[in-house]
Amino acid sequence: MSLLKYEVFQTIVDLGSLARAAETLGLTQSAVSHALSSLEDELGCVLMIRNRTGVRLTANGERVLKHVRNMLGCHEQLKQEVAAINGIEAGMIRIGTFSSISINWLPGIIRRFREEHPRIEIRLVNGDFDEIEEGLKNGTIDLGFMSLPALGNFETIPLREDRMVCIVPEEHHLSGMERITFAQMEQESFIMPTPGCDQDVMRVLQKLPCQPRVQFLAGDDYAIIAMVENGLGISIISEMILKSRGSRVAMLELETPCSRSLGIVVPSRKQASPAVHKFIELARRWVEEWRLPS
Repeated sequence: MSLLKYEVFQTIVDLGSLARAAETLGLTQSAVSHALSSLEDELGCVLMIRNRTGVRLTANGERVLKHVRNMLGCHEQLKQEVAAINGIEAGMIRIGTFSSISINWLPGIIRRFREEHPRIEIRLVNGDFDEIEEGLKNGTIDLGFMSLPALGNFETIPLREDRMVCIVPEEHHLSGMERITFAQMEQESFIMPTPGCDQDVMRVLQKLPCQPRVQFLAGDDYAIIAMVENGLGISIISEMILKSRGSRVAMLELETPCSRSLGIVVPSRKQASPAVHKFIELARRWVEEWRLPS
């Protein structure tokens, strides 16, 4: 059975465009349109509505999509198993990640992985924690770097503890202090990560008897640092994020030490492909050797 029409369908959904799907798959747009129509004829239902603005799934398309993803995922695992049996490494890994991991860990991990496994393709999908969890659920990514514990019913591989700290402007009256109390934090304007990016900070704030005075929301860690640099408030951030770039802020320890646990999340280690297993083991070895910038 040819799986091309199913791969075409999935790619159109992921990219939201027949033209972009054609470019990604190396096909003409008419070939992509024909494959989609052929699949709809085979299944006896309309999967997508096409219009000038793009495409959208029908209700039937939504129902079919999850089974198509499962089928293509199983086919990818089969290809990798057969390749391994024949002494050949092949396959693809789709990795969900967020900014601090993408900047500090993934370049080194991927470089070493490509040195050891040059025939395995890696695709990165950047997003917040909610988007990574959704990708794991619907099968669009194979593994995700997350702050643990993850909310979904996944298997986790802890990698490292990352200390949470408070940052204040360099000219702030508390900048010379070694530690900040929660009572002092409650008196300051606070810059909060946006929902989906705020799990680590929320775990710290749960320890406060009162919540801080949130003045701004920002979805990017480095935007938060820049806002603190400009005197717009204080915030809580991970030490790894802070030390990954130069900044004009002062770092204070929290009254009660807190950290986030970083790790890899997969839907099922038992059902993961050989390529995913190889990546997990290499990532664990690499992180054990990694040192936080001083």
